[in-house]
Amino acid sequence: MRLPGRILDPSERVAEILFGLIMALTISGTISVATADRFQIRTMLIGVLGCNLAWGIIDGGMYLMACIAEKGRNIFLIREVRDAPNREIARRAVTDALPLSLASIFQPAELDVMLDGIRRAPISAARPRLTGRDWLGALGVCILVVLSTFPVVVPFLMVQNALLALRISNAIAIAMLFLCGFIFARYSGLIPWLTGLIMVAVGVVEVAITIALGG
Repeated sequence: MRLPGRILDPSERVAEILFGLIMALTISGTISVATADRFQIRTMLIGVLGCNLAWGIIDGGMYLMACIAEKGRNIFLIREVRDAPNREIARRAVTDALPLSLASIFQPAELDVMLDGIRRAPISAARPRLTGRDWLGALGVCILVVLSTFPVVVPFLMVQNALLALRISNAIAIAMLFLCGFIFARYSGLIPWLTGLIMVAVGVVEVAITIALGG
């Protein structure tokens, strides 16, 4: 659920950064340090930037699809409540749309207040439509995926020694994975430092599996 006033909530931001980071790690991890030369590193950098740009565009498109689906569900819910033959069916439609943890705590009288609000809600269009805010969200998704690439690849641009550059890049990536887990935990009610360590482990395992499968 997106927080009011925010185009992307913190969990969405962390997820996009993780996607871009894992993509960058997957490509940079395929470099053979023993035989790496400037041409191979340059090819890797182009590949990382190109892949993350492509994924950012795809992920932005998926974000827009999710926005359309959410708006469609809202329109469908309003119509279902308005067309319900009785109040009990209308209540069931509302509770089905709520997360299970929330649906179980509302009393019938409280659901009736929600029903009255839903019935008064206008349906602005017969079909769901994207707004400028949705397009900004998609752009934000794309930018986050692309920007997450740079901390990992900058060492290869600044350091001539390929082995040293790779070690610095790995250290930055581990720090970013931990930070993403730490931030995610703050908004999820988890233990921040433990979640950060788990995020590092999961990221490393995912990259290792992707490389092993030829990704």
